[in-house]
Amino acid sequence: MTRLLKCTTPVDGSVYVERPLSSLEDAVSALSRARTAQQAWRQTSVSQRQALLGRAVDAFVADGTEIAREISWQMGRPVSHAPGEVRGFEERARYMIEIAPRSLGEIDAGPKEGFTRFVRRDPLGVVFVIAPWNYPYLTAVNSVVPALMAGNAVLLKHSAQTPLCAERFAAAFESAGLPQGLFQYLHLGHPEALALIGTDGVDFVAFTGSVPAGHAVQAAAAKRFIGLGLELGGKDPAYVRADAKLDHAIENVVDGAFFNSGQSCCGIERVYVHQDVYDAFVEGAAELVNGYRLGNPLREGTTLGPMVKAQAAEFVRAQIAEAVKAGAKAVIDPATFDADAPGSAYLAPQILLDVDHSMRVMTEESFGPVVGIMKVRSDDEAVTLMNDSEFGLTASIWTGDEKSALEIGDRVATGTWFMNRADYLDPALAWTGVKDSGRGCTLSRIGYEQLTRPKSFHLRVTV
Repeated sequence: MTRLLKCTTPVDGSVYVERPLSSLEDAVSALSRARTAQQAWRQTSVSQRQALLGRAVDAFVADGTEIAREISWQMGRPVSHAPGEVRGFEERARYMIEIAPRSLGEIDAGPKEGFTRFVRRDPLGVVFVIAPWNYPYLTAVNSVVPALMAGNAVLLKHSAQTPLCAERFAAAFESAGLPQGLFQYLHLGHPEALALIGTDGVDFVAFTGSVPAGHAVQAAAAKRFIGLGLELGGKDPAYVRADAKLDHAIENVVDGAFFNSGQSCCGIERVYVHQDVYDAFVEGAAELVNGYRLGNPLREGTTLGPMVKAQAAEFVRAQIAEAVKAGAKAVIDPATFDADAPGSAYLAPQILLDVDHSMRVMTEESFGPVVGIMKVRSDDEAVTLMNDSEFGLTASIWTGDEKSALEIGDRVATGTWFMNRADYLDPALAWTGVKDSGRGCTLSRIGYEQLTRPKSFHLRVTV
């Protein structure tokens, strides 16, 4: 009997997509096809790959309106926000395609009489990409396009919540004329995906998801000498200094905390505000959050959609209730948001004051529309609190003093340090994390390093 993948939309709780689940045997067959296709692909020039993948991006963007609407149905992002993911996909893909020649070129070891010496970057073989639902294209494109540009084949397992995203990748590549077998998607269950990781022929795994799932991926690969890229989320802090441009800080910190209903690995989940501007910051943030419109994401005017599942919303509700019981003050009245309904995926945004690090909401990843704000007296206190976390994906500072921002940034354990912005990936910069935020790197020239292996050529030309 064929097992089915069922994507239940958070919009109204109906089944939006059904697809047959692939078996492990199906996955192994796909892996064999990928290895065959990769042998020919690795011989193509970087310029040929650029031309073909550029056409794939063109095809993807041409379907952008429909793709954006599918995002709203699959995971609940408002239709007014969903097109931004298509733009972000294009920005990252085109950048990684453009820098490929200088990122993948041979490395000259310098002159030595009688010798020719250089290092070549060889593709790994087959890259298995496991992508999440929260930013279904932005998370996947970080690995899919660079892996193909580097001469690898790709197998993509997308989240069961966003299966159409995998199919959209395939349609764009087919339209562009990518050789058959070079990119394939698999609608796989978790046991089959983990089993595939342990199968000979997978050469690298690029995974984005939770810490427990990251441990499972690492365990599945433990008996094989293959590379892993693990992006496992965060509890990202923001620090608002006394000299910050307050209106700008309020607007952008709030957006960084509540965009996508807070379901962002690099979203702001805790805020530390200098005591001199604390009251004004809290007042402005509350006013802004009270202006959100929670509701059906398919309706124009909605600025906050449902969380991806009712269970996810209940998790955040429990964090909030526990914090309030421990002494936190809830600033936002959920009753002012008509769509908020306990037991459903629709959850009103919340700001919590009088919080501390004994509360789960300040230490455990929430991945929802809630943020705690703490008052601090100094840079030193802010740094101590920012570093008091199991995570380290991004952190941000809001200040007019670049010198101080750099000095403080050197002391914060994080993969990316922002000044006066947050929740954004610049494809020219390495995307990486520390501690439980994972290991490895995507984007930038450095991102190509984990998708290739160095091969040294040491040629004696005079004997």
